Amino acid sequence: MCRYSNLLPHTKPLGTTSRKVEELFFSFSLSSSIFSNQTMANAGIQLLGFTLAFLGFIGSIASTVMVEWKASSFSGDNIITAQAMFQGLWKSCVSQSTGQVQCKVYDSLLQLPGIVQGTRGLMLSSILLCFISMMVCVVGMRCTTCMADQPEQKDKVALAGGVVFIIAGLLALVGTSWYGHRIAQEFYDPFTPTNSRYEFGSALFVGWGAACLIIIGGGFLCCNCSSQSSGKSPRYPPPRSTGPPGKDFV
Repeated sequence: MCRYSNLLPHTKPLGTTSRKVEELFFSFSLSSSIFSNQTMANAGIQLLGFTLAFLGFIGSIASTVMVEWKASSFSGDNIITAQAMFQGLWKSCVSQSTGQVQCKVYDSLLQLPGIVQGTRGLMLSSILLCFISMMVCVVGMRCTTCMADQPEQKDKVALAGGVVFIIAGLLALVGTSWYGHRIAQEFYDPFTPTNSRYEFGSALFVGWGAACLIIIGGGFLCCNCSSQSSGKSPRYPPPRSTGPPGKDFV
């Protein structure tokens, strides 16, 4: 019997083979689960950032068209409260105590103060960049189907959109802060007549909030989880040795 045992085919125990199959299956399932969770987290962060930036975009448009960039002040010895004056980037309005409002659009662009012209340019540039960034982010976000076969390039496109959002938010923040600084400077100027002093209008606060939302949303779009391992095959643990070499099983 022992003489013919060497002629039989050498086989490995079924327990060792099944154990190796289970290890490979478990490793593949674990890596797939981690990758799926990471992809969902990235998509959620991108969607949150895009939503915040879009709300900031709407707020920037509202702030630009609003007329209450600065409102007349009633502090000090100013006793004229029958009317309130508002000035914006495009027109000025006078509100009577009876509720009647009269507005006048600025006639000449060249006669406007430099602060108004500069703020106009900054706000319009911010709105334009926000629109361009939204078009870019729609292509690069993971919740869309564009460039789905190129995940690394898709993340780079989303990153570029987030950077443009941050630049747009900074432009809006500079414009509103510059205008607000000029209002505060004129308010505390002792040579400014009391009846000609103005305070911050509601459009400034809307612009500040919109700029912050755009910057935060762009930051979320830039802070994606790394996806460098998305194109690589999962790593499997090294196979265990089946036993000492040279040992035959019948």
